[in-house]
Amino acid sequence: MSEETKTQETPTAEAPQAAPQGGPVPNPEQKQPTTDLNVSDLNAIKSIVDIATQRGAFKANELEAVGKTYNKLVAFLDNISKQAQAQQETQGTNNG
Repeated sequence: MSEETKTQETPTAEAPQAAPQGGPVPNPEQKQPTTDLNVSDLNAIKSIVDIATQRGAFKANELEAVGKTYNKLVAFLDNISKQAQAQQETQGTNNG
């Protein structure tokens, strides 16, 4: 009888462990989502901010921070675009 109690208290390797706070049980065999952020993601964010602003999603006191962040994002994307264009021109010159 003591063996049965001992077996019940000791989790086996096959038994899934309960996730904290009732969340899903992590499966080590599943691929983890990638955390890569690329230029097309940043362009999507730019569009989201633009649409949200047009629809009045931000309060007046939030607009300065949203505008500054948006302007930094646009400048970054413009810089990336110019670098890509310059790289294409350089490759075109070297190949031609």
